[in-house]
Amino acid sequence: MMIINRNIAISETGFVFNPINGESFSVNPIGYEVISLMKENKQADEIMQYLLANYQVEPETCRKDLEDFMGMLKHHLLLEDKE
Repeated sequence: MMIINRNIAISETGFVFNPINGESFSVNPIGYEVISLMKENKQADEIMQYLLANYQVEPETCRKDLEDFMGMLKHHLLLEDKE
């Protein structure tokens, strides 16, 4: 299971800072919500249900976009394995 790295800092404006490597990123408001939910230990299915309940999006589009976003987080070392 992948979780957001506990050292990641995110501001309300969507500025994400990784203190491990000093990289920073900006995410849109939905990206901010996804990262915030991940920091609350929500799993991908729970996050998807939240997005489907709060936004007008088709389930398959939501699933693909969430998988793509989580892949980007993993690529930038913002996710870690939870044992």
